[in-house]
Amino acid sequence: MTDLEFQDRAEDLLRVVETTCDRLNDTTDADVDNQRVGNLITLTFSNRSQIIINLQKPLHEVWLAARSGGYHYRFDGDQWVDTKAADSEFFARLSADASAQGGLALVFGG
Repeated sequence: MTDLEFQDRAEDLLRVVETTCDRLNDTTDADVDNQRVGNLITLTFSNRSQIIINLQKPLHEVWLAARSGGYHYRFDGDQWVDTKAADSEFFARLSADASAQGGLALVFGG
């Protein structure tokens, strides 16, 4: 993958995260504050816990940090998969962590 391809795909991922937060706030009882600064998004929940998503351009990876741990994802041609657990997909992990930290079922997807 070229740097430009990574940037395009990673930007798409960040856009999905942002628009999903907006949709969840509008259609559920969720209170997820999403702040974006450059290539980093911080999701803050009503209990003040956070999930941080950031791009690692030199590595062509997206990193996710949550209460459950830190994860690194690479695009495999179809989806963003964990570099250590190939069966773990980015949006599934984000949904699980956001649900746990937010206290209700929150589904993110791309």
